[in-house]
Amino acid sequence: MVTHTDLRREDFSATIDGKPVDLFTLRNGRGMVARITNYGAKIEQILVPDRDGALGDVVQGYDGIAGVMGGQASMGSFIGRYCGRIDGGRFTLDGVAHQAAVNSPPNTLHGGQRGSRFRVFDARQIDGASLELTYVFQDGEEGVPGTLPLRLVYSLGDDDALTIAWTAVAADRTTIANFTDHTFFNLSGDLGSSILDHVATIPARRYLALSDSGVPTGEMVEVAGTPHDFRAPTALGARIGADDRMLRQGHGYDLHYVTDGPAEGATGQAPVLQARFLHPASGRTLEVLSTEPGLQLYTGNFLEGKAPRDVGKGGILYTKHSGFCAEPSKFPNSVNIPSFWTSFPSTVLRPGQWTTGSIVYRFGVA
Repeated sequence: MVTHTDLRREDFSATIDGKPVDLFTLRNGRGMVARITNYGAKIEQILVPDRDGALGDVVQGYDGIAGVMGGQASMGSFIGRYCGRIDGGRFTLDGVAHQAAVNSPPNTLHGGQRGSRFRVFDARQIDGASLELTYVFQDGEEGVPGTLPLRLVYSLGDDDALTIAWTAVAADRTTIANFTDHTFFNLSGDLGSSILDHVATIPARRYLALSDSGVPTGEMVEVAGTPHDFRAPTALGARIGADDRMLRQGHGYDLHYVTDGPAEGATGQAPVLQARFLHPASGRTLEVLSTEPGLQLYTGNFLEGKAPRDVGKGGILYTKHSGFCAEPSKFPNSVNIPSFWTSFPSTVLRPGQWTTGSIVYRFGVA
């Protein structure tokens, strides 16, 4: 039994900013499928089986490039050059103050007004299970100094894992870099249904406290005794309505956890488990592994079921809490918080310095 909307390559064919846009299909030897467009390096579809073997689509996305461009900007995107928020869009490098483009007043969010989620990547399908995407952030782009070439490789393994691996280098000037993936998941295969029945496990004992504008302040808060403690398996909806400032401010979970992962995403370093999700009815599971020191949990709080922005594949409306994101990265706003750099990697790159990392989405059944 197959339950999903077929995506057609021709519906994603376009020329944007003078560059060709396409839809690329990856398959492994077990029947898993991932479809990715090079506009924003967005994951538009992932097909995996449930416990009965029924293949279902477990990520929210759109039927064609028009929907992608008019839809939720972050949905499925690879986020750069700097994911999360930068306080006021301001930061200082080598004594020089910089002002990045403010697109979520008063802050810069997910790379600014035209970060990587709005850019066309150069694409090369390496083989049937892997895709290379490249983009060069220019010196001064979105108000950020330094040329930063970025290379991504998406690959499917026969363990039903999709790996996103990146390398980037500060080509000329001191710059900043912080990357993540912003795929919206719904393991039920019914992409308009609530994800509040999904059971989450996040092995983290601390989270980053946020200012009133949603920017990390530098304080780390213990999860014990709070609605943010997912160290034991807990349904996403079990405490989402609790009287808690972070939940009220985010209209649900939108919080960065300090995971028990590695302190640095060094070349060759193996990713470690940062979160596990289970949809009890279908049996589908998702394990999120990464080289990064933190994980943002977001429960689709600003999906609103509005046309055309939230009309997804097959005409499904994406409503509040119909998708969740698990976004590994270095800490948001850490460019402005030197205390984060003592035990965790900085997001500042000096000329000639490389940054590497990876995110693994591994699917299974319970």
